[in-house]
Amino acid sequence: MNDWAPIAKEYDPLKAGSIDGTDEEPHDRAIWRAMLARYVPNKGVTGDPHLTLFVARLNLQTTEEKLKEVFSRYGDIRKIRLVRDLVTGFSKGYAFIEYKEERALLKAHRDANRLVIDQHEIFVDFELERTLKGWIPRRLGGGFGGKKESGQLRFGGRDRPFRKPINLPNMKNDFYGEGSAEKRNWSREGTRDWRTRDRDHERSRDKRWPERERSWAWGESERERDSKEERSRGRERKDRDR
Repeated sequence: MNDWAPIAKEYDPLKAGSIDGTDEEPHDRAIWRAMLARYVPNKGVTGDPHLTLFVARLNLQTTEEKLKEVFSRYGDIRKIRLVRDLVTGFSKGYAFIEYKEERALLKAHRDANRLVIDQHEIFVDFELERTLKGWIPRRLGGGFGGKKESGQLRFGGRDRPFRKPINLPNMKNDFYGEGSAEKRNWSREGTRDWRTRDRDHERSRDKRWPERERSWAWGESERERDSKEERSRGRERKDRDR
C-alpha cells in the first residue's frame, strides 16, 4: 500500500486490466494478447517525448491547422503530427503535439483536456509510447482508459485511474479456529466445557424423572378420589329428593 499510486509508473497489461491494479488473472482475451505482445516503439518518430502531448478523440474532419490554432494559445509549438491512415490518408482521430518549453506542455495538459474542438470533446495526456516502460498500445490489447464502459476496460491512466485497494480483515481463519495456537486451545476448551455441561444436564434430568413420575401418579390418585367424592355426593342428593 505504501507504493500505491492512481497513475501507473510502469505499464503492466495485467494491472491495467484491474480496477485497483491487484488482479492476478487476466479477465479478457485482450489482456492475454497484450501480455504476449512484444511491442517496440516506432523508431521513425522524432522529437522530444517529454515535451509531447497526446491528443485523442478528435473529429475526423479536424486538420493540423485547426490544432495549431487551438494549442498555440498555450505556448510555442515545435511540431504537430496528425496520425493518418497510410492507404486512405484519412485522420485516425488522434495526434501528437510537441512544444518548445515544458511550461507550455504542462499548461496545455492541465487546461486543454475535455476541450471541445469541431463538436468533439478531446482527451489530452502526455505521450506514453516512449516515456512509459513496458507500454502496449490499445490495438494490441493494452492502452489506458477509453470510452468503452464494457469489455476492454483499462485503468491506471489519466482518463481512468486506479482505485485504492480495500484491505478486508481475514475472518475465515479465526471463524474456523485456524488462527493462532491460543485461539485453537480456547476453542477446544470451550468444546470440553459444553460437553461436561451436557453430561451434567443429562444426569440431573435422569434424577428428576422418577420424581415427576411420582408426582404424576399422585396427581392421578387425587383425581380419582375427587371423582369418587363427587359421585357419592350425587347419590346423597338423589336420596334426599326421594
